[in-house]
Amino acid sequence: MKSEFDGTVDRLLDAGIFLPEAVEILERGMIAGALKIAEGNQCAAAKALGIHRNTLQRKMAGFGMGKPPRKSAGRAGTPRRRRSA
Repeated sequence: MKSEFDGTVDRLLDAGIFLPEAVEILERGMIAGALKIAEGNQCAAAKALGIHRNTLQRKMAGFGMGKPPRKSAGRAGTPRRRRSA
């Protein structure tokens, strides 16, 4: 496994890829792979990656993978009534 990573590191350096881009490539690939193995189940994918589900969703949104997480609608669209005195 280490020799495979060493080869990948050499290829990235030879291609002139900087560290932030290399980290993004690795994260994106690991997230996509975990989601594929988990058949799209984000909770299972997050567990396999060792991160919280919210972190997975934030990273997915940042990479443009799938839908961004929804925020709770709460009482949106329902005006509050004032009590009559």
